[in-house]
Amino acid sequence: MTQVPASAAGGSGAPGAKPVRGGKLGAAAVDQASLWNVANLLTMIRLLLVPGFVMLLLADGGYDPAWRSFAWAAFAIAMITDLFDGHLARTYNLVTDFGKIADPIADKAIMGAALICLSWLGDLPWWVTGVILGRELGITLLRFWVIRYGVIPASRGGKMKTLAQGTAVGMYVLALTGPLATLRFWVMAVAVALTVVTGLDYVKQAVVLRRLGRAAEAVPGAVEDPGAVGAVPGAAGVAPGGAEGVPDAGAESEGGTPTARRAAK
Repeated sequence: MTQVPASAAGGSGAPGAKPVRGGKLGAAAVDQASLWNVANLLTMIRLLLVPGFVMLLLADGGYDPAWRSFAWAAFAIAMITDLFDGHLARTYNLVTDFGKIADPIADKAIMGAALICLSWLGDLPWWVTGVILGRELGITLLRFWVIRYGVIPASRGGKMKTLAQGTAVGMYVLALTGPLATLRFWVMAVAVALTVVTGLDYVKQAVVLRRLGRAAEAVPGAVEDPGAVGAVPGAAGVAPGGAEGVPDAGAESEGGTPTARRAAK
């Protein structure tokens, strides 16, 4: 583990030196960056919720409103923990190799399980499930294709896509009727549109990033650090990390993948 200077840990590095404000909190955060930190525990909870969610959604044939309400609660908890684990990991330096791998897997597992179950029950067309899951898989492979040249940053569109997908799928999990059933159709239509548009945007960014990286390699004395190529020019509203940050590493986890959604953990 990287040693923390005495002054940063709130101690006295030299006689009469004043402790740095927040130093103790920073030192504690470094000490907690282990497998069993709070961010990783939230990710583990999300992974454990996946089989429970599937059982609740398919209980009693999959059409019982009470069981589907319980399934929605499990899905909502999974989505909420997804918001908090990445934030905690970045804020308190709780980034671990386990988190980098498990977080995007958990994101895609809960969303993929919901989509497949809903299509299997006949509530959601299979082509919608195919478009969303195909996009997630494609973006993951795309990130690995350009990883030597840099990281495709998360975009606001990717975050909107993740929000729209979570809202739409949650509405389909519930046994809604009447106007709410009509509303969920349009929310899912928006989610699918954002899925396609942001997917095409990621393809464009990947092509540009790879072109810049290959050009930098061809120049004598070019930067040795592959990540130094940086973010793709013209990517509006990019923000490092988030739902679809580091290679899934998921997220549109985009939602981002991961994904990624993120360089969180």
